[in-house]
Amino acid sequence: MTSTSARAVGSPLARLEGPAKVSGAARYAAEYPQDHLAYGWIVASPVARGRLDAVLTDPAEEDVLAVLWHGNAPELEKPDDPELAVLQSDEIRYRGQPLALVIATSIEAARRAAQAVQLEITAEDHDVELRADHPDRYTPETVVPDAPATSDTGDVDAALAGAPVTIDVVYETPALHNNPMEPHATIARWDGQDLILYDSNQHPSGIAETVGAIFGLPAERVHVVTEHVGGGFGSKGSARPNAVLAALGSLVTGRPVQIALPRQAMFSMVGHRAPTVQRIRVGATRDGILTAIDHQTCTQSSRLFEFVESASVVTREVYPVPNLRTGHQVVRLDMPTPRWMRAPGEAPGMVGLECALDELAAELGVDPVELRVRNSPENPRYVECLRSGAERFGWSERDRRTDGEWLIGFGMAGATYPAQAMPSTARVRALGNDEYEVAIAAADLGTGARTILTQIAADELGVPVEQIHIRIGNSTLPQASVAGGSSGSASWGWAVTGACRELRAAGGSTEEATFDTTALVQQQKEGRHASGAHFAEVRVSTVTGEVRVSRLFGMFDGGRILNPRTARSQFLGGMIMGMGMALHEEGVLDPAQGTWVNHDLAEYHIPTHADVEWIDAAWLDAPESDLNPMGSKGIGEIGIVGSPAAILNAIWHATGVRIRSLPARLDKLLPALPSPR
Repeated sequence: MTSTSARAVGSPLARLEGPAKVSGAARYAAEYPQDHLAYGWIVASPVARGRLDAVLTDPAEEDVLAVLWHGNAPELEKPDDPELAVLQSDEIRYRGQPLALVIATSIEAARRAAQAVQLEITAEDHDVELRADHPDRYTPETVVPDAPATSDTGDVDAALAGAPVTIDVVYETPALHNNPMEPHATIARWDGQDLILYDSNQHPSGIAETVGAIFGLPAERVHVVTEHVGGGFGSKGSARPNAVLAALGSLVTGRPVQIALPRQAMFSMVGHRAPTVQRIRVGATRDGILTAIDHQTCTQSSRLFEFVESASVVTREVYPVPNLRTGHQVVRLDMPTPRWMRAPGEAPGMVGLECALDELAAELGVDPVELRVRNSPENPRYVECLRSGAERFGWSERDRRTDGEWLIGFGMAGATYPAQAMPSTARVRALGNDEYEVAIAAADLGTGARTILTQIAADELGVPVEQIHIRIGNSTLPQASVAGGSSGSASWGWAVTGACRELRAAGGSTEEATFDTTALVQQQKEGRHASGAHFAEVRVSTVTGEVRVSRLFGMFDGGRILNPRTARSQFLGGMIMGMGMALHEEGVLDPAQGTWVNHDLAEYHIPTHADVEWIDAAWLDAPESDLNPMGSKGIGEIGIVGSPAAILNAIWHATGVRIRSLPARLDKLLPALPSPR
């Protein structure tokens, strides 16, 4: 091992796989060549609730290898996630549920045959509408990821009754849908008793374990290849039906089978962010010191599986309030199960909390930044983000302005996200000539994980990054945690650091070292967070009601920034996603049909380049070495936490109109806007 003076960590190294991606050499899940590849097409339920009585097919259909349904599919082991028990029962629990699988020699033949399949269904009455007064709502024991559903400190009712100033508001967030560039896809192939899956996911180790158990296999008999992934946002964090169905189809036909979900299926088969109805009551002194908060959330899950969006939990973590009550209620409906979506809980929860605080600031006549500073005595880095962000944005110069038909306003909101790590294992092997192989079963979703792990290893081993050969995205490599919860770099980097240090400590007596972080992660302090502050300038047309975000700025504390280039990409990506949450994105439900009516990118609107005018992010770059050896905090999700609230608060500042039900559509603004001059 040699020593190099230049530090790789902290440099803006470009993504190592960039040339392979832009040249088309990088292979995604559906692109691995296979001999005698067959194609699967899913026949989905056209009703939200009922029973499948029969599946009728044309036996002479050309090029069709098999049509599987619960009447002829092999029996699988019962999974922990009922949505993965595909083709195992006649029960229909949501519209879009896979009821049959057509396998053919071409994708065109599979799709054509699937369209010709006739389903005999006994439909039943369904219920898909979330209401805060729904008679079937109940309080669950826990909410995701595993937090108590309720908390109660002090005497909230007495504190609210005695508070000089109170706010009592309801904020609603709609169902939101994950739409990564690469839809979910799998190629499955059986090699004797072993299963090979080329799968688009965020957790190769976890997929091997989950799918293996369904087919009665130990995880080591399932080989999951996930070299490149085109985004996920949480929707690929666990096995989805496409992986199980592809494996089932391959088992029956004896051929490799590819299933690539069409965009429309992404709205029913891979999970969504559940809608929320949040009531927030806040009490404060005349000088803006918070004395009480009561944050109650009502949300929706499916009848199959309880997944509760934890929108009220974030209120326990931001501001120290002596009287604090939070709670969640959930309604089980005839819908697909909600799943992880970037900053689950925090993203919708901070909409309610930070907009309520903006209303409190307006009631008190206190600057919104100053209100948060006064209530953050134990969080100096959050305060620094507030102060520094305000200065960089020019917050002190904000005032309501007009520019012809445009009303101009400014808003801000705070941000927080847990700083965490999960158990992982890495292996480092000396190859000779000061070159090293680093191996860990991590998944790079396009976040830059492959590059960052290379930088960490290069510094630990004292060699240039060109002498590090990284292997990731394969379940046969040492076990890695999920690429989720903003924990990837912290978890995997910790394991890589440990393995590199053990190899160096051996002083050449061994060519390989493996390091497992499980024991160290279990000793981690709880309650650590990344912090941030968002600032927005908006323009609202009095003629059309159109909202333009002319400036969006975020200031963050992400601990040590491992790569400024990839960090900035993550911050901005989250902020843009927050813009979509504030202004565009909404799963529109047809109660009669029990399904989303805007299940494609033509009608489910997400931000485009034309929507993003001026956007930037900055950070403190303040390492916290007691968190992990790198001193870093996860930054993949904090960009979406608070940015929608900053935009909504700016809309109010510009127009005087409070939008308490997202997104801020034209029809919600126009009736309340002043007449154009």
